Amino acid sequence: MEKYRQPRLTVDIIIKHGEGIILIERKNPPYGWAIPGGFVDYGETVEQAALREAKEETSLEVKNLKQFYVYSDPHRDPRSHTISVVFTGEADGTPNAASDAKNIGIFTETTLPDNIAFDHRQILDDYFKKEVM
Repeated sequence: MEKYRQPRLTVDIIIKHGEGIILIERKNPPYGWAIPGGFVDYGETVEQAALREAKEETSLEVKNLKQFYVYSDPHRDPRSHTISVVFTGEADGTPNAASDAKNIGIFTETTLPDNIAFDHRQILDDYFKKEVM
């Protein structure tokens, strides 16, 4: 039944916080720093999933949610074929690592960590190029 396999749908949300963006350090494999996000639940819109994942992983309410790009390279996630709808948003307050985040940080384009999971380095490169325009 291989021909009926389908990619899994995910969301990621680039959260602007002050002069930087929020990344989480993952507690589970694949390890590394990542844009907050996760799988879309059945019956949930991608927008609802983005807001839920942001709240679960950062403890923050995100506002000004906007769709950014869709990333669909079959090799973007080493666990399985996923497609991610990436959003941008803004948040205030003190972020706290929660859910599957073991650490949290605020980074700028020049202070991004070296160990970034998935294809999130490419997503962040696209984001910072667009922000400069």
